[in-house]
Amino acid sequence: MRAYEMMFVLKPDLEEEQFAETKDRLKKIIADFGGEFIRELDGWGKKRLAYAVEKYTEGIYTVWHFNGKPETVQELDRVIKISDRFLRHIIVRQDEK
Repeated sequence: MRAYEMMFVLKPDLEEEQFAETKDRLKKIIADFGGEFIRELDGWGKKRLAYAVEKYTEGIYTVWHFNGKPETVQELDRVIKISDRFLRHIIVRQDEK
């Protein structure tokens, strides 16, 4: 398994319940594909976007670290792309140090 960092920006008008549901769904995908959720970095939260995305000027930023296989990343990417709750996302493999 490889180490990954994922950052995603959720729409700011999501209810707390929808926010928690979305995070739980992503954690379940990581677990179902043999991955391991490591941690979520605190301190990001709602921030102003550099430019408007889908008429939103703010977003809820979240950064995660997890271990997984390439299939895990492909499934996360697929699910995020078809969801209407995300504004942007990126998944980056961390290099070994």
